[in-house]
Amino acid sequence: MILLWLIVIPIAAGAVAGLAGRWSKPAARWVSLAAVSADFAIAVALWVRHAGTLSLAGRPVWIVEWRREWIPEFGISFHLGMDGLSLLLVTLTFFLGIVSVLVSWTEIREGVGFFHLNLMWILAGIAGVFLALDLFLFYFAWELMLVPMYFLIAIWGHGRRVYAAVKFFIFTQLSGLLMLIAILALFFLHHSATGVYTFDYLALLNTPIPPGTATWVMLGFFIAFAVKLPMVPLHSWLPDAHTEAPTAGSVILAGLLLKTGGYGLIRFILPLFPDAARAFAPAAMVLGVVGILYGAIAAFGQTDFKRLVAYTSISHLGFVLLGVFAFTPLALTGAVVTMLAHGISTGALFVIAGAVQHRIHTREMGRMGGLWDTMPKMGGAALFFALGSLGLPGLGDFVGEFLVLLGTWPVSRVLAVLAAAGVLGATLYALRLVQRVFQGPNVHQWRLPDLNAREALVIGAMSVVLLWLGLYPQPVLDAFSPSPAVAQQEARR
Repeated sequence: MILLWLIVIPIAAGAVAGLAGRWSKPAARWVSLAAVSADFAIAVALWVRHAGTLSLAGRPVWIVEWRREWIPEFGISFHLGMDGLSLLLVTLTFFLGIVSVLVSWTEIREGVGFFHLNLMWILAGIAGVFLALDLFLFYFAWELMLVPMYFLIAIWGHGRRVYAAVKFFIFTQLSGLLMLIAILALFFLHHSATGVYTFDYLALLNTPIPPGTATWVMLGFFIAFAVKLPMVPLHSWLPDAHTEAPTAGSVILAGLLLKTGGYGLIRFILPLFPDAARAFAPAAMVLGVVGILYGAIAAFGQTDFKRLVAYTSISHLGFVLLGVFAFTPLALTGAVVTMLAHGISTGALFVIAGAVQHRIHTREMGRMGGLWDTMPKMGGAALFFALGSLGLPGLGDFVGEFLVLLGTWPVSRVLAVLAAAGVLGATLYALRLVQRVFQGPNVHQWRLPDLNAREALVIGAMSVVLLWLGLYPQPVLDAFSPSPAVAQQEARR
């Protein structure tokens, strides 16, 4: 039942933190920190224990699986499973969960208990998405992420927080309803072919679907995942949500919620609809490259620190979309590494943006400049993660994007070259960020405290992880095996 505990612990901790927060704010924080630390320890222990058995002959292996009947009349079960892909993303979830609790330690002063209740339940929903092997359960977890994140933005956000929260809710709820329709369509198609009603992922993998129908059902899933990724032109909710969210909300949005979109593409689109996905691949790859270029150009034009970092996510996740639909093992592996590295580098930039905003009460880069003089440690950290964001060799983002480009080259040289141009765009916006915020004269005469011990611990841990991904990504590469659908399509090609 260890997979169940990964979900139950944050749900229970959220309830306890919500109650404890009425009498003691520190108690709510410590309960949440203990819960996510315990789940992170479980994930790491699973990784160490199963390091050599995560794949077999190039195919993913379910290292842990747990199933109980839930609503058997409708073929619904509480079915959880973990393979290498799930393990990587669950580990990232609880690592960034620890980061989110620590960065909100002093930022959140009102409604601390309710804040941590929502934070824990978001993490539980995300873990459920990465572990669910029943499509009804998957949809339940997918929706579980939505309401707590709405509250996180609307109550503890900044400026136009209600507008940003409502926009986030509408985009994700409507796309989620499309996915529900697609899930039900797959449910009935499987029954018509086999006479069995089931939402079980493993049973639905072999469902025979007419080509035209398969395309429409696939698009229902694809739109939901594309909104979460986010893909241009379904991205407009993201800059507002990132900008107005509290720091912990921005870290979870960038580091985890966006990854549920990439995970959905890999876990559901490719194996369930291999032929329809292959036919749709050219359009999806073009949309990925559009996102890479558009995100880089839009980021370069921003004057708001957090909004700039938000647009970089659109650019980086464009590499994920391109890598998934290139249908080569190298590109797909690069997409997974990009998801992990982006979660760390962009999450860290949001931590730094939140720390700067907490000190000077503005996100406008025109009111900054020269902050290196008064906060050299924070300036050095910002430079490090900006270099990671632009794809500096030796850091994790480089490995992921390089593998995507390498895997895309045999499929489309034009798209690979255009995507590589996005790396140049990343160089421009990353250096512009560091120059406008930290370099130059301190014309405003800022005298600000540098990183404190808690912030230094968070930034230091994220730096180590990003370096590890860049210098020794082999454990990640060993953990993830391209899906059989990709291997099959590669063989055909």
